[in-house]
Amino acid sequence: MGKKKNNEKVNVDNGRMQNLDGSRSFQALLVTAVESTAEAIIITDLDGIIQYVNPAFEHITGYSRSDAMGQPISILNSGKHEKSFFDAMWGTLRRGDIWQGRFLNRKKDGSHFESEATVSPVKNDQGEIINYVSVQRDMTHEVQLEKQLRHTQKMEAIGTLAGGIAHDFNNLLMGIQGNISLSLAEIDSNSTIFGNLKKVELYVQNGVELTKNLLGFARGGKYEIHMLNVNELLNEHTLIFSRTNKDISFRTHFARDLRSVEADRGQIDQVILNLFMNAVRAMPDGGILAVETQNLTIEKEQYSPYKVKAGTYIKITVSDTGIGMDEETQRRLFDPFFTTKEMGRGIGLGMASAYGIIKNHEGFITVDSQEGQGTRFEIYLPAKNEPAAKATIATTDSSSAKKTVLMVDDEDMIIDVGTRMLNKLGYDVLSAVSGEEAIEVYKQNQHKIDLIILDMVMPQISGGEAFDKLRKLNPDVKVILSSGYSIDGEATEILDRGCRAFIQKPFNLQMLAQMIKAVLKNKS
Repeated sequence: MGKKKNNEKVNVDNGRMQNLDGSRSFQALLVTAVESTAEAIIITDLDGIIQYVNPAFEHITGYSRSDAMGQPISILNSGKHEKSFFDAMWGTLRRGDIWQGRFLNRKKDGSHFESEATVSPVKNDQGEIINYVSVQRDMTHEVQLEKQLRHTQKMEAIGTLAGGIAHDFNNLLMGIQGNISLSLAEIDSNSTIFGNLKKVELYVQNGVELTKNLLGFARGGKYEIHMLNVNELLNEHTLIFSRTNKDISFRTHFARDLRSVEADRGQIDQVILNLFMNAVRAMPDGGILAVETQNLTIEKEQYSPYKVKAGTYIKITVSDTGIGMDEETQRRLFDPFFTTKEMGRGIGLGMASAYGIIKNHEGFITVDSQEGQGTRFEIYLPAKNEPAAKATIATTDSSSAKKTVLMVDDEDMIIDVGTRMLNKLGYDVLSAVSGEEAIEVYKQNQHKIDLIILDMVMPQISGGEAFDKLRKLNPDVKVILSSGYSIDGEATEILDRGCRAFIQKPFNLQMLAQMIKAVLKNKS
């Protein structure tokens, strides 16, 4: 503080100031209030030298009162603000005005915290500025929640875009794959053209893998759901990686009573593989890769930015002692097509796909990293206590009698190639380019339509709505749902309502034949 008149001293350690009658003075109550508040209070002289700090300052910054007293306020400078920022602040204060804003400050241990601050000039009776007092509220937790919420919203928007691209691309691949299948069926397997077409078919499958990654990020890819023991899965990966990476020390701590999760093993495999590979790359000169599992219960409010449900979860932690990541890399880590590899070395879908897979298993994934200090990933998945069996469709052959299939899709290209594929397989085909038309065609031909292949995503009446209306006409109608999206979300809901099967575009002749035979044979 500034100079005190008559050498008065304030006992700020306990605020024991009394009037002559023994009652506590107003000044004593004020000191007690300042000492007890949750906000950090700092008083400096005109040169910014600290004259007083309260206990909250000590708690927030890690500096004790004796550390701070007599030091310049710049001990809190994080180096993240431009000189112009401080010039504007001091200019405001020296004019006698109050300054309000946010600081990114540095604690004694070197870590940062964000505070919402009000800095006021303190004036004497003559109106002269004699001190400055700063009241700062630690905003670190709130800022982190804001960032997480913005990130979640951004990822949802990007996911919608990525899912739409993957869906349309799969429709395009369906046209290519269908025509390849038809051509291969007409060509001698020893011809050069047959070999060329098989290569094109292989490239189509590469395209399918790309869209699977996009759909894993965007809309989910839970194709085969089973009860999964995550400890066994992690142990397998740890053993494999430890044998091939001798310079890395693997440390595991698995919960003995870890709950099971209902998940697609292949998808979770993909997530773990990505995390392990990234950790190994981050430790080119060796290091420690630690893997841990535990059970926990989550209250919804704890992780509100992730929109998680309250309940029982398991947590998987994968951490390394590698090179770490800067803030920009962490911010963009889960964005599709973002990669730290050099051009041509990767398309940057690994972590984006991992994010989407975990999200579509109703969980979430977090990352914490600092340059030179390693990286820590935490995966949270809803836990199950009871194993669940999943019914499968029989795949035995159906009767050889000729059947009629109604093909429903709003894409002319899909109707064209689908009709020719069905004709090649020996089926009569009726077609419809919308949900409304499908219902009308079925009304007029219900007696001879044995099966419907129904596109899920259509304008006006969606595949789900069309299916519900078809079931009203015939509760036993046999429908195969078809989509460029994966079997998750709306597709799963339609299957739960009685749809017989799902086939994802693009599919070839063999896949189509097997699916139709299975559904026609199934009597339920």
